[in-house]
Amino acid sequence: MTSRSLILALGADHGGVALKTRLAAALVEAGHEVQDYGTDGPASVDYPDYAQAVCAAVAENRADFGILVCGTGIGMSIAANRHPAIRCGLAHDVTTARLTRAHNNANVLALGARIIGEEVALDILRAFLATPFEGGRHERRLAKLTRITEPAP
Repeated sequence: MTSRSLILALGADHGGVALKTRLAAALVEAGHEVQDYGTDGPASVDYPDYAQAVCAAVAENRADFGILVCGTGIGMSIAANRHPAIRCGLAHDVTTARLTRAHNNANVLALGARIIGEEVALDILRAFLATPFEGGRHERRLAKLTRITEPAP
């Protein structure tokens, strides 16, 4: 997935728990450390709780990146992007995964377990982790996003 070992925070609701489990296994197999923030079963849970736990780990530098999974990925991405230190990209294919890192310097990836298959999700995850931020013209845009989240003087 990437040549250096990473610490990855994973979280899912009931709609994404099976895919999260598969992604975690692949990450460990690739030599990465996985922090699993749940959930661990099919009982209905509230996705914002898991998004918050993962985003806190990333924002506090306890994890290099976060991976969030729910049925569509939409709820998780909305919840994650409420956090000022997070740039969460929802990806449905390798191109969006690559560009969310290259152009947006995303530090959290959201996936929809009911939208994409397991193999596509693994390809997306590999692309996300392997792609560096391009910087350059994109830095100006990210600075504007930071200003949006800063409190008014």
